Amino acid sequence: MSGIEQLLLRTRARIDRLGPLETAEALAAGDARLVDIRPAAQRAAEGEFADSLDVLVIERNVLEWRLDPASDARIPEATGHGVRWIVACQEGYASSLAAAALRDIGLHRAADLDGGFRAWREAGLPAAGQAGRSGG
Repeated sequence: MSGIEQLLLRTRARIDRLGPLETAEALAAGDARLVDIRPAAQRAAEGEFADSLDVLVIERNVLEWRLDPASDARIPEATGHGVRWIVACQEGYASSLAAAALRDIGLHRAADLDGGFRAWREAGLPAAGQAGRSGG
């Protein structure tokens, strides 16, 4: 097993991973905020979460600064350490590592979307654009 595979196993043992339906339920209940960390080019090529979901798009390189309620670079939605952030990437790998990093800075309810945007789309949940579409 490679080093990154070992890291993912250890990381996933200490975070919550929600499937697409669990994530949709948490969003509908107002219990969580969904954060898409994919780069713009990937979102353009693969599609996006539907606008109706009020998804926050925060690319991975600035995630901790934007969500840390004590950071000068935080977003208005970063109101406290108890916010339940569900992090999404394309397939659920980078989001696991990102959710663990959020937990490391005190955001104890951070989780990730198991399977990422691809699993969300495959579950038939609200999305915009088509997989494989090139963006401009």
